[in-house]
Amino acid sequence: MMLYGAWAVALAATLGSLYFSEIRGFAPCILCWYQRIAMYPLVFIIGVGILKQDRKVYHYVLPLSVIGLGISVFHNLLYYGVIPEVLAPCVAGVSCTTRFIQYFGFVTIPFLSFTAFALIMVLMVIYKKYAK
Repeated sequence: MMLYGAWAVALAATLGSLYFSEIRGFAPCILCWYQRIAMYPLVFIIGVGILKQDRKVYHYVLPLSVIGLGISVFHNLLYYGVIPEVLAPCVAGVSCTTRFIQYFGFVTIPFLSFTAFALIMVLMVIYKKYAK
């Protein structure tokens, strides 16, 4: 069940990021691209793990989700001004602090990414504990 949940989160995050960029027209910043690099393969890795009934799929999923979570934490700290914008890797193109959406006063694109990576990571840790 945890594996299916992680796959659904990865799929929703992938489709959501494509919706924001391709349909809504929001150009992704550098940090968003790095997070996409970590998230998009998870759909396929987890999917193959489900199909092959690989009980050790967490070996492949956890590193990507931890890397993505780390980038997302940095992006959120930058986005909310905890880290000064001078440390942002976004020197050309879209700024990493551009506010495209803000639902309920706190749900932003970086927050959505953080939530997805954190949820995948938690689900994989739980899956690892019970996978034998």
